[in-house]
Amino acid sequence: MTTAALQTVLTVPERYRGPVGLANGGWIAGTMAEALNGGRSAVEVTLHAPTPLETELRLGHVANTVSLTHGDKLLVEAIPVAEDLEGPAFVPFNDAARAEAGFAGLKAHPFAECFACGLREPGDGLRIFPGPVEGTDLVAAGWRVPHTVTGEDGVPASIVGAVLDCISGWAHFGPGESALLGRLAVQIHRPVLPGGRYSVVARPTGRDGRKMFAQSAIYEADGTLVAAARATWIAPR
Repeated sequence: MTTAALQTVLTVPERYRGPVGLANGGWIAGTMAEALNGGRSAVEVTLHAPTPLETELRLGHVANTVSLTHGDKLLVEAIPVAEDLEGPAFVPFNDAARAEAGFAGLKAHPFAECFACGLREPGDGLRIFPGPVEGTDLVAAGWRVPHTVTGEDGVPASIVGAVLDCISGWAHFGPGESALLGRLAVQIHRPVLPGGRYSVVARPTGRDGRKMFAQSAIYEADGTLVAAARATWIAPR
């Protein structure tokens, strides 16, 4: 990124795709949260339109709002929200890792190239494969943080956002099912450590027509909440 007054030029690398040809919504949400306040307090990010890859975009910061635009087209907008986001129940890492065997995307994956939950090579994608936790309404996965997503200041908010994003969708999806992220509120409580092992957990919280709601979280091994999110997904017509 290069700064010019209150605007920044942002280009999303091809690596951070969700659906083919488009940016991962959680990666964008984390980037917006970082730009607004570092993600330390809750930030609500609304995705108005798909974000293209390998394209110069404008990240503008005005008062308490950050917006992402392509020419005159508004793509994404982020605002602070006065709440502390809660996560679903904690699932120990070993149990979360075992749940991955039931990941619906292993049977049929609508976005197999997705940076966060796609079937990409280890170290390239995050390979977070959430499966159902027996006896609960939760889905969970064990996240083994690859060093390939570490920046100079550790694991960036964009990566945390990508992790929180996809698992909240899989709280609703069966094999081959899909939707697009419409809104993600993100709050990062603690840093994610390179090479660390974390439980990633999500649960569905409701549905209204084509809209699906869920909450997700990242936990340390002892159950300490690292980051949490509240998601709204929109199913295709």
